Amino acid sequence: MVSETLMKIVSPCWKPSVEGENSSRGGDASGRVDGLLWYKDSGRHINGEFSMAVIQANNLLEDRSQLESGPLSSFESGPIGTFVGIYDGHGGPEAAEFISDRLFNNMKKFIPENRGVSAEIINKAFLETEEEFLSLVKKQWLSKPQIASVGSCCLVGIICCGLLYIANAGDSRVVLGRFEKTHKEVKAIQLSSEHNASIESVREELHSLHPGDPQIVVLKHKVWRVKGVIQVSRSLGDAYLKKTEFNREPLLPKFRLPEPFHKPILKAEPAIVVQKLYPEDQFLIFASDGLWEYISNQEAVDIVHSCPRNGVARKLVKAALHGAAKKREMRYTDLKKIDRGVRRHFHDDITVVVLFLDSHLISRSPSYGPMLSIRGGSGILARS
Repeated sequence: MVSETLMKIVSPCWKPSVEGENSSRGGDASGRVDGLLWYKDSGRHINGEFSMAVIQANNLLEDRSQLESGPLSSFESGPIGTFVGIYDGHGGPEAAEFISDRLFNNMKKFIPENRGVSAEIINKAFLETEEEFLSLVKKQWLSKPQIASVGSCCLVGIICCGLLYIANAGDSRVVLGRFEKTHKEVKAIQLSSEHNASIESVREELHSLHPGDPQIVVLKHKVWRVKGVIQVSRSLGDAYLKKTEFNREPLLPKFRLPEPFHKPILKAEPAIVVQKLYPEDQFLIFASDGLWEYISNQEAVDIVHSCPRNGVARKLVKAALHGAAKKREMRYTDLKKIDRGVRRHFHDDITVVVLFLDSHLISRSPSYGPMLSIRGGSGILARS
C-alpha cells in the first residue's frame, strides 16, 4: 500500500492525464525537454518497458545516463539484452560524458564470439574506460588541468539470458520491486552497495586499504570525506586521487594534498552482483543519489507499483522535488521557478530509469527484439 505521506504525489495517477503533467506517450525517440526536465515517459526494451527522467540542478548537467537494448557484443552471434547506465558526475560533466560514450562499447568488444556477459567482462570494461579517461587527462593536463579533478560514479545494470548483472562504483543505487505472495505486497530490495564515506563499513575498508594513513577519512563540517575532499570511495576519473602526478600545480589548491601518495586513494573497480530474475521480480529503479536523498527505497517502489507505467520516472523525480521543497520549508511550485546553478543549493541533478521486467520476455532468451539506444538528458545539455 502507498504510505499516507505519498498520497498527494501518487493520487494523480488515478486521474486523467493533463497537458504538462503526463502528456507524452513516449513517441519521441530521443525524449522531450521541459525547462530543466528531460523525460522519456515510455518505451520498449527487449525485456519489457521503461520510463526515464532527468532534472538538472547544476549550472551544467553533470548526470549522464543511457539505455541500450539489443546486441551486447560486437559479434552477430553474441548475446542479446538490455543495458542501463547511470553516471553521476562531480567536478564537471566530462567524466560522465566520457563514460556514456565508452563503457558500453568497451563491454561489447570484450565479449567473445558465442559467449555471454560475465562479471569479469564488466569489471574489465570499467577498468578499460578508467584507463582511457586517465589517458585523456594526461593529454589535456597542461591546457585543462581542472579535468584531473573531474570524476563520476558509475552504476550499470545488464539483463541477459535470464540473469541480472549489477555493477556499481560510487553512491548511485538500484532497487528491485519484488511481489511477495505471502503479504500480497511489492517489497523494495536494494541490489547495489554504495561506496560513500558516510557508511561505517566503507570507512573501515579505506582504513584497511591505507593502514599507514590515519587521515584517509576525515570528518569535515559533520560530513565524512576521503582525504577531506570527496565523499565517494570509488569512481571513474578523479585522476588527482588516483595518480600523484596530477595532484600538484596547476591543479587548484583545494584539490592538492599536502603529501604525495604511493597508491590510488580511490578505486575504480565496481562491486558486482549477479542473480537470476524470477517472475515475482516486477521492476528495477536505477537512480543517482539525488533521488535517494529524499525518497526511501520502499516509497519509490510504492510509487512505481501504484502508478501507470507511462511517465512513472517523472513521478519519482516529482516526489523527490516535493521532498527537497519540504526540507527547505518552501512550496514545490516555488522550487520549480529556481533556475539551474542556484537550484543546486536545493537538490542535486537527479536521473531515474525505471525498467519493467516482463517475465515471459526474460525467460525466452530472445534472439531479436526492439533495438534501442537512448541517452538521458539529451537536449538540456546544451543550455547556456
